[in-house]
Amino acid sequence: MTSHPQSFADDVTHQPARAQFDAFLDEHRIALNDSLSGLTEEQARRRLVPSRTTMLGLVKHATFVERVWFDEAITCRPRSEIGIPATPDESFILDDVDTIASVQQAHREACEASRLAAASLGLDDLLPGNRRGPLPLRWVYLHMLRELAQHCGHADILREQILKQ
Repeated sequence: MTSHPQSFADDVTHQPARAQFDAFLDEHRIALNDSLSGLTEEQARRRLVPSRTTMLGLVKHATFVERVWFDEAITCRPRSEIGIPATPDESFILDDVDTIASVQQAHREACEASRLAAASLGLDDLLPGNRRGPLPLRWVYLHMLRELAQHCGHADILREQILKQ
């Protein structure tokens, strides 16, 4: 029998659904942010696939996603006012000033802002600012879990390839 390491999710097994969602989201947020730890700036920017996906780009994109779902969707502010790119693809573009430290910090700040923005909302509360129309916070949480899990998997594969070279 395989033993799995203890996780935040294990701590909320018998907690209400909201606590479970928050724990799973935070676990994936931290895992993606930490995927940059121990890499050099060159390794974090290395492109191993034809798309713009890089280790640094994944975390920068995750920052964009946090702001789309927990700022734009809640406040109805346009992306230009929030200071984020117009499209998801553009969110992977790395600027010369982007470093591991700056991208990790921006991601941590976006995650904290997301927690604060959602803190007073219930899972069934509708978020009015999505381009599809109002969506319940529960759907946004599920979407974010899917997004973060997918990108954690991408990061695992890219990191393995980078460290193998």
